[in-house]
Amino acid sequence: MTLASRSEKEKMIAGELYNAEDPELVADRAHTALLQHRYNSTLHHTDTHFPLLQQLLGSVGKGAVVRPPFFVDYGYNIHIASSAFLNFNCVLLDVTSITIGERTQIGPAVQIYAADHPRDPAIRRVNLENGRPVRIGANVWIGGGAIILPGVTIGDDAIIGAGSVVTRDVPSGATVFGNPARIKRQVP
Repeated sequence: MTLASRSEKEKMIAGELYNAEDPELVADRAHTALLQHRYNSTLHHTDTHFPLLQQLLGSVGKGAVVRPPFFVDYGYNIHIASSAFLNFNCVLLDVTSITIGERTQIGPAVQIYAADHPRDPAIRRVNLENGRPVRIGANVWIGGGAIILPGVTIGDDAIIGAGSVVTRDVPSGATVFGNPARIKRQVP
């Protein structure tokens, strides 16, 4: 397949420039909005709760908990490992992959952005967007209200302070907080 023949969806998932108004992507977001509405309308721990989450996300591990309401763009680019926990009001903009490791704990109102926009105003003017994957390791603790920006990788066992804005990678075992988040403690 040549680069020119790739669909907008394929370009989006690859993190390349794409047109978000492509009919296939508009239809995907509409389908996701319906699933998201059903999920957010359920009471937690009902028989339909986990199966709805499985329909909404790319993958979800055993024992993972996502408390509604929960907001995503597409859902199918999100992969949550076993026993991970996301508290109320999390927003994951998943134009490309967002992965969350086992036993990771995410506080309320955390925002994780894989969606990005070109810095060149001429490219933005023609409605092109892009994304950069976000990877969150195992046993990470992200405090409420934190924002994780596109392209960030957070290593295993890291701690992200509440309200922090994470603009760059966080090494395994590090504790970061602030805006922008800075390393305050590093476990060897």
